[in-house]
Amino acid sequence: MKKIKKDETRDVLLNPRKDRRLLSNVPDKEEIRDNIDRRGYQLLDNHKEDPSGFITSKNAGIRYVMKTDVEVVCKSSKGNKKLLVKSIDISTTGLLLELKDETQLNIINNAEEIKLKFKILPGSMPEGYEMKVKIKGEKVRDSITSEGKIICGIEFTETLSEYSSRKKDRYVLVTSSFLLLFITLFIILMRAERIIYFKFNKWIYLYIIIAAVFLLSRYLFGMLYKPMLIDVDYTPGVTIIIPCFNEEVWIERTILSCINQDYPIDKLEVIVVDDCSNDNSVEKIKETIERLSSEAERFETKHRLKYFVQENNLGKRDALCRGVKEAKHDLVVFVDSDSFLDPFAIRNLVQPFKDPKMGGVSGRTDVANTYTNVLTKMQSVRYYIAFRIMKAAEAYFDAVTCLSGPLACYKKQIILDNMDAWLNQRFLGQKATFGDDRAMTNFVLKGHRTSYQDTAICSTIVPNKYKIFLKQQMRWKRSWLRESIIAGKFMWKKEPFMAVFFYMGVVVPIVAPIVVTYNLIYVPIIHKIFPTTFLVGILMMALMMSFAQM
Repeated sequence: MKKIKKDETRDVLLNPRKDRRLLSNVPDKEEIRDNIDRRGYQLLDNHKEDPSGFITSKNAGIRYVMKTDVEVVCKSSKGNKKLLVKSIDISTTGLLLELKDETQLNIINNAEEIKLKFKILPGSMPEGYEMKVKIKGEKVRDSITSEGKIICGIEFTETLSEYSSRKKDRYVLVTSSFLLLFITLFIILMRAERIIYFKFNKWIYLYIIIAAVFLLSRYLFGMLYKPMLIDVDYTPGVTIIIPCFNEEVWIERTILSCINQDYPIDKLEVIVVDDCSNDNSVEKIKETIERLSSEAERFETKHRLKYFVQENNLGKRDALCRGVKEAKHDLVVFVDSDSFLDPFAIRNLVQPFKDPKMGGVSGRTDVANTYTNVLTKMQSVRYYIAFRIMKAAEAYFDAVTCLSGPLACYKKQIILDNMDAWLNQRFLGQKATFGDDRAMTNFVLKGHRTSYQDTAICSTIVPNKYKIFLKQQMRWKRSWLRESIIAGKFMWKKEPFMAVFFYMGVVVPIVAPIVVTYNLIYVPIIHKIFPTTFLVGILMMALMMSFAQM
């Protein structure tokens, strides 16, 4: 186990209970056991007719470890009794309790009605479930553990998603929608004022109008986007490639999430390429693969899971290219070594490739360690905007400008055709060593469509320290500028709306420092005017992003 240093921040992650089966989501080739929820949701048998319902029911059965106080009110003809107990784990459908003694169990057994009162702590369930809960339930089972503890399973009379929708979501939705409408109208009115005073400072006011139009258009087209539905009969061959460098902490979890996919085993392989790590990553990779080979032999992991170790540290692009050369399938998926796939990620990710013109598809990336600190919470909002609004808006025109590194799928032949140019890319005389995802996206965009599949979900670890975060952002911004200049040479050939908004999206952030300096420094000093309108405008844009996530 990794030791936590004094100045190291411990990440707060979801903690789902481990399935007794190592590869619980992999379809059984021999059909010895069907891939249904371990808690027995029989409605999953019709998963071919209703794959979305299958996934929803599967996710409903996931149990998360949650140790918290629970108040149980047992009503009977003899009166009401309150019990204070501890929870062990929770799902959207029920709660597992640890009782103090048999007296409490007898009270629950004799109850005519059971009410539960507890609080779902942030980080104990997926984002959005943190709330206080008062809900009715029914006892479904009890048992005594090997340690002699009495446990009792309570099934809710309604799922937590239904409860949340009834108690919280509708009010949040109405409130956030009203506030979004108010903010949008407020921004439009502010920009209308700029049009009136346009003649006094044409360039500054022109920039402000362009920025407002660009941001509002992203929200509009993001709302119009719809992901492709699953066709269960469409399962092209896929090779997942995981480049690794010094990721001993997360690499095991990444490998397990990639191989434990609800996808035909003869159509999926996983290749791990270690780029000469100087920690224990290679040992962890070997240990994980050996464990899978011995414990999950009938899923043919020995033939579907490989690893390669680079002799020298050549960089992420070289590691990815090594994996592409070894891949046997026509589609390759790049997954970062600190990213974890949803069990249905690959099945969803390949759907846009039914379009023969599609060259690459980005999945959705959520933040895995959202509740670690304020910095990770802010990044969670940023990821939401970047994927579920910005990428969704671009996908409406089949021209996503960045197939993000945590989860992206490409046609292998496109990568092979551009491999030398990608590996040897230079900009202003310097070798390009970062921004590999944007660079490859540009190669794809030149002659193919690119898309975004919101239902193909992965989660990733984001920086929890400001120093690391700032370094990451500087790399990303430099690669964004470089690749935007390159993309600008051919984006005019795309859909007219997409082309216009792309060039707007390039101009707005590049000119932003000049506009900020003018409004916050030049105007107050030279004209003795406090920039109230400008600051209010920035606040409105920030609020728009926050309320969009709600």
